[in-house]
Amino acid sequence: MSERDELHWWYNHRTGEVEQGPQSLGLDRDGPYATEADARRAPEIARERARAWAAEEEE
Repeated sequence: MSERDELHWWYNHRTGEVEQGPQSLGLDRDGPYATEADARRAPEIARERARAWAAEEEE
């Protein structure tokens, strides 16, 4: 793991926990995020992005 990775945060979809640095399998996590707060919002951010992509496809 690089020093840069250790400075970022990930959201683990399997456990619902936030991790500093990639601690779990890539398949189980979303990120990296610059802050812990952003990582905690990962499910909400994913929903927002999905809505935006769906809206773009409708245009």
